[in-house]
Amino acid sequence: MDSPANSKSTSNDPVQGCSRSIDDVLPAHATTDGAGVQLYRSVGSTAYREFDPFLMLDEIYTDQPDGYLAGFPDHPHRGFETVTYMLTGRMHHRDSEGNSGIIEAGGLQWMTAGSGIIHSEMPQQESGLLHGFQLWINLPAKHKMCPPKYQEMASAQVPEVQISGGLLRVLAGRFENIDGPIDNPITQPTLFDLNLVPHAELTVPLSPTHSCMIYLYRGTAQIGATSWQVRELALLNPDSNSDAVTITAGSAGCGALLIAAQPLNEPVHRAGPFVMSSPVDLEQAFTDYQQGRLVTRKQRL
Repeated sequence: MDSPANSKSTSNDPVQGCSRSIDDVLPAHATTDGAGVQLYRSVGSTAYREFDPFLMLDEIYTDQPDGYLAGFPDHPHRGFETVTYMLTGRMHHRDSEGNSGIIEAGGLQWMTAGSGIIHSEMPQQESGLLHGFQLWINLPAKHKMCPPKYQEMASAQVPEVQISGGLLRVLAGRFENIDGPIDNPITQPTLFDLNLVPHAELTVPLSPTHSCMIYLYRGTAQIGATSWQVRELALLNPDSNSDAVTITAGSAGCGALLIAAQPLNEPVHRAGPFVMSSPVDLEQAFTDYQQGRLVTRKQRL
């Protein structure tokens, strides 16, 4: 994933204020979705429905073709955003807006479903490891019926920061005056991919008002006195006095996604592929889909 043209060697700027602590650690549970894709789900499970504004976080990790080849065939969405980020393997995206592209290792797509979209995500390989993530982010009520939008970024478009303890990829948000490629002013998201060497310590600035969670996909890590391990999600305490988080990698280092955004503090009514702000709007989403009104005739796949 190294992209020399987008890499920068730098030391970490000091961050003022105190570090956030961990409020809870959630294990990711094995499940299937789509047409039988094997994955691990933390947020969005029956045990933990949401972490405002995040609705779901899945890690796809399997080297068994039967566990991913069927993919995620055509399905609808309304009222939120989906983010797909690949570490290994290739995924083909196609939607009712006419967008089509292949997400390869290190690349990502950011899809705003808004008023309605139908899309598919299908693996573009017949063997080998498929490793990636899908994140769902809620939209506020006033934006739920906005026009659909699609952003796709290849690995080379993602800035990489060489830090003293490893490598940080800036997918969304800002780190040391380096902006990620994703433009999204609605929830002001931060999405960093951290790869830290053993015992490295990294301080990451955070908005005091943002919800933040950190998912470990490799190794172990620690924040304060609390440690967590691979396939566990650390939920950070809300703290208006904290403007950063300090992460220490374990003895084998770690790979992690740091995910943060502005909470919405709004009602959430969700079922299947739709997330709305009221039961009436949720029922309308199903009716529109069943009657062919979710997307316009011109947009249909």
